[in-house]
Amino acid sequence: MNILKKLFIKFYEDNLDRKKIVSQLRRYHEKKYINMELLSMLLGVFKVQETRVKDIMIPRSRMVIIRKNSSIDEILPLIINSSHSRFPVILENKDEIVGILLAKDLLKYIKKDNDNFNIEEIIRPSVIIPETKKLNILLSEFKSGRNHLAVVVDEYGGVSGLITIEDVLEQIVGDIIDEHDSVKSNNNIKKIKKSIYVVSGSTTLTEFNEFFNSNYKNDKFDTISGLLIHNFKSLPKTHDEISLDNFKFQIKISDQRRIHSIQVEVKE
Repeated sequence: MNILKKLFIKFYEDNLDRKKIVSQLRRYHEKKYINMELLSMLLGVFKVQETRVKDIMIPRSRMVIIRKNSSIDEILPLIINSSHSRFPVILENKDEIVGILLAKDLLKYIKKDNDNFNIEEIIRPSVIIPETKKLNILLSEFKSGRNHLAVVVDEYGGVSGLITIEDVLEQIVGDIIDEHDSVKSNNNIKKIKKSIYVVSGSTTLTEFNEFFNSNYKNDKFDTISGLLIHNFKSLPKTHDEISLDNFKFQIKISDQRRIHSIQVEVKE
């Protein structure tokens, strides 16, 4: 019988609720019954039951898309430069998604006469989900539907972003680094172009400092959102800007509760 089975049998016998289970898991770690890696994964399981898609999705502004009328010569460089494997295919704008293109489906067209290339023959149906869906439900749907990517829509049906199965799994096992990720990269900080980055509002100051070689710290908050709210003197709105030291911060996505996404420009 493995340790996980023993743990959950014990929790069941003791009739513990979620809060007590988390507390008990932390005590098990303190007593060295379980290591930090296993503790983090178990806490991640609870996290996906409480987290909604909109909290971790890739926002609309960072979506790498392919236009339906693109030629294969236009598509291939985009795929190579992005290092992604799945791409939403659109008509005129990002609200008009007609399907998903898998990079591997283009292999048969390489080194061939592509005059008759028709993207409609290889795009696959897109999975559409609401921002409010819980991650544990989405993970189950990904598994049963054998899908790896879903398009996220808001309450009005407009596309607000996308999410991959990797994004969900990272909530349990931590950042998944593949062969295309640089050492100085993580799920919260993405380089857009020279000196321009998109940073998740939940990025800790420790992460931010390590990535940008900065030195922000404060006992009252520990995230980049906290730093900006402190300097704005209130919760900033989308498109609000502020400069601190050699950084220019622009709020990309914000609502009445939190900052979701920030554009960071590193000034010379």
